[in-house]
Amino acid sequence: MLGDDAELTAAVYAAQGGDETAFRTVYRSVQPRLLGYLRTLVGEPDAEDVASEAWLQIARDLGRFRGDADRFRGWAARIARNRALDHIRLRGRRPAIGGDESELEGRAADADTAGEALESLGTGRAFALIAQLPQDQAEAVVLRVVVGLDAKSAAGVLGKRPGAVRTAAHRGLRRLAELVTGSPGTAGPDPVPGRRGTRTPPTGVGASASVTQLRSGTQKDM
Repeated sequence: MLGDDAELTAAVYAAQGGDETAFRTVYRSVQPRLLGYLRTLVGEPDAEDVASEAWLQIARDLGRFRGDADRFRGWAARIARNRALDHIRLRGRRPAIGGDESELEGRAADADTAGEALESLGTGRAFALIAQLPQDQAEAVVLRVVVGLDAKSAAGVLGKRPGAVRTAAHRGLRRLAELVTGSPGTAGPDPVPGRRGTRTPPTGVGASASVTQLRSGTQKDM
């Protein structure tokens, strides 16, 4: 288990025992990435409110959680997604989750090209580009690269098969690579007016980390 994961796992266990300092450690570790994910679902204006609702449930149900750091991140992301979908329904908007799962099945090719293209991007730049992706690809990329879930855990959050998530993430990373490099036939690296809108990158701990740092250890089975 990596050092950060070991620290988060220990903090979760301590927080379950009532250690408030440990719970703050858990929050600081997970919140920036979770907030980034929520911005892909509800947009910048509502992401903080939905995150607060998610953390209230996380705190309430923490005693029932079982697992390590990876499982905790997936569990927290699933709670956040459910709260986001509730938020969307209450406001009478349709979820912006596009695409049919059948479109995502098939060959999940190597993602090295996208990884190399995104090597030098800061998180803010990356989120501006992710905002241009179809919603299914944006969710898959953020869950894999930003939240740090493996394909199985991300699939559990989305209610899809791991292969479908791998393919969506691969396609999203390939599209991001095209946007970064300005390949022929792409819209270029700047946000496209009229589409889902540029989302502000997460703030707080880890917000200035590069995409390469955030994606460390998340692409092993992509």
